[in-house]
Amino acid sequence: MGAVTSATTTLLILGASGDLTSRLLLPALGELLSREPSRRVHLRGAGMDDWDDTHWRDVVKTAFAAGDADAAFGAVDQTTYQRADITEAADLQRLVDGVDGRLALYFAVPPAIAARACEALADVTLPAGTILALEKPFGTDADSAHALNLTVDRLVPENQIFRVDHFLGRSTLLNLLGVRFANRVIEPVWNAEHVESVLVRFDEALGLENRAGYYDKAGAMVDMIQSHLLQVLAFLAMDAPASLDERDLRDATGAALRATHVWDDDPATASRRARYTAGSIGDRTFPSYVDEPGVDPSRHTETLAEVTFAVDTARWAGVPFTLRSGKALGEPVREIVVQFRPVRHVPAGLTGDASGSIMRFSLGPDLLSLELNVNGADDPLELERIGLTADLGAGALRAYGEVLSSILDGDAALSVRGDAAEQCWRIVQPIVDAWRADDVPLDEYPAGATNPDGWPSHATPPLKH
Repeated sequence: MGAVTSATTTLLILGASGDLTSRLLLPALGELLSREPSRRVHLRGAGMDDWDDTHWRDVVKTAFAAGDADAAFGAVDQTTYQRADITEAADLQRLVDGVDGRLALYFAVPPAIAARACEALADVTLPAGTILALEKPFGTDADSAHALNLTVDRLVPENQIFRVDHFLGRSTLLNLLGVRFANRVIEPVWNAEHVESVLVRFDEALGLENRAGYYDKAGAMVDMIQSHLLQVLAFLAMDAPASLDERDLRDATGAALRATHVWDDDPATASRRARYTAGSIGDRTFPSYVDEPGVDPSRHTETLAEVTFAVDTARWAGVPFTLRSGKALGEPVREIVVQFRPVRHVPAGLTGDASGSIMRFSLGPDLLSLELNVNGADDPLELERIGLTADLGAGALRAYGEVLSSILDGDAALSVRGDAAEQCWRIVQPIVDAWRADDVPLDEYPAGATNPDGWPSHATPPLKH
């Protein structure tokens, strides 16, 4: 997985003049080429803006510099740009003709435009081995995801379709696989017999940040839980694959998703939603979400979502998996929390709290911590809680660098397979329906709060290290 190939790949970015390209893709590509100077990539851009090659090269050079990869620009300094309407077959054919090596088409455009472009590709002759990389969300529900799958399946084989989820490019998730499957003290207890609950939490201090055009239609549940955190759940819940190659790994995560559903099949009790009102975080002042530019208050878009799921397998039956994400929260927390059950018996004579151990995987900075009960320093018969922490490092590449590395290598293991994309929509559809019917109240919290009033806290007391 992730091996550098000596073959040349042409990376053609569709939507090259957009924000995603300059803010994420190009800095990540610069970092990747800086770390792997032997990698052979031909970079080309296409978009609706009337740019020339010189302007495009300046954009690329600036983006590489933003990622501290100035020197890597020499590897792509002959990059070119073409103005094109990617929803027109003739323009697409002109773009793909005469490429060098394998072609990777990266759709750095809104999902609706990507879907129309894929339909237009049906009338385009694609080079053998062409890779299609599409950003989330993949469809807007299970039916539209299925229809889009049928469209792209007619273009290239499944293992050449990369449904991008940059969360799967996080080194922490790969570290999770190592911790789970390579340690005898962990692997045998990773099940309902020993685990009481699992929490995946991604709370941000950032607000809307001028993304109303997308976010106000998606909300926290679709933006984060449906598209990202359910994939994390699949990594946590899957059985051990035979290998980490594309088929074995995605078979294992797909099986976990097929077994996942809303807790008790009751979204009214298993889900919560809220949106932020005016408040402040540090020296930043936030207006109410409904007063943010571009927001339609009548949509009742949530900025904080929390849902509990069940994974009906022999390994996890009865264990709640809670996924939570929100914006404008005063305590940014990005972590996976595995709560183990208490031991069945504590010998008489030991005093103090003997609650179950907790394992945490923190996402940025990437840390692994294990909370244990030990004998106290002052009274050796009184238990106290300590934390053992390991720094997992920042990872060799940022998340999009890992995504691009997989795309350029043609390794689809850490992309979302078509059936998994449909399953994620199937899993959340009862919640979408319940929220549209107002079966779940839309609570509020001031920007800078950690929770709406009445919501359970997931905080734990500070530990000794």
